[in-house]
Amino acid sequence: MTASTFGVERTTDLRHLNLTTTVPKEFVHRASVAEVMLTDWRREDETHVALTGQWPRSHSFFTPVEDGRHDPLLAAETIRQAGILVAHVEFGVPLDRQFLVHDLRVAVHPEHMAVGHSPASIDIALTCATIKRHRGALTGLRVETVIRRDGHVVATGGGSFSCLTQPVYERIRASRPLSDAAGQPTLIAPAAPQSVGRMSPTDVVLSPIGERDTWQLRVDTRHPVLFDHPVDHVPGMLLMEAARQAAAGTLGRSSLMPLSISAEFHRYVELHSPCQVTAVRLPQQTRGANPKVLVTCHQEGRLSFTGNVTALPYRA
Repeated sequence: MTASTFGVERTTDLRHLNLTTTVPKEFVHRASVAEVMLTDWRREDETHVALTGQWPRSHSFFTPVEDGRHDPLLAAETIRQAGILVAHVEFGVPLDRQFLVHDLRVAVHPEHMAVGHSPASIDIALTCATIKRHRGALTGLRVETVIRRDGHVVATGGGSFSCLTQPVYERIRASRPLSDAAGQPTLIAPAAPQSVGRMSPTDVVLSPIGERDTWQLRVDTRHPVLFDHPVDHVPGMLLMEAARQAAAGTLGRSSLMPLSISAEFHRYVELHSPCQVTAVRLPQQTRGANPKVLVTCHQEGRLSFTGNVTALPYRA
């Protein structure tokens, strides 16, 4: 059937228009196209890749924070996606590989993070700082990124991860509790949303246990963003959100604008085992310095996660 069937004359070749779409969702390990932040990429040389992306004005989970700014964790998710994309499209990592994230960090410039009257178009300069190969195949990558918007640096950050074949991943995960295959963990009551810097109880990932600055991790595998697709462990972005919420709780903020979050993932956090989240406000080196909070997660007595959160000073 041709266009002329409907009495329409083709006057434009769409292949020559500058059309924008997201990259394939499989390249960034997302099931929902709506959760893909990247739109294109271009390799510049052996270690540098230029990418483009877009941040929505509104998002169901990465909601605007203090004074209508984009959520810094949106930048962290963008960095995560950029590293995974480059591994697949520039280093040929097969889509069936498992990625083990070791660390992820982001720092933002609040003055350039304001939500505008249209989605924010971003440019990402990515550097492959460390490249690990085995028999020619990529086994590990550390990336550094600079995110710009309208020529201004809005965020910097990076992270490192390993690429595992399915047999290797299954050996690593062989000791996980069998109950992890049993579906939804027991859903515990959330902390009061505004006590941890959120608005909706469905987005709260902490549950109070009656101790100051200490919570139990709340795992809701039905959450459409934090659990965009089925996994056999707690996702790293959920742990970063736990760090942000714990920092908000410790600092007494109903809304928290992190200037930076630096996370280290020491071991997998299992879905069905209680995980304790503890926050400690660090001493300020100088009067008026940005408050800093150290957040740790322990499961079965072992350190699983460390997050350092730096926040904007409180303004009454």
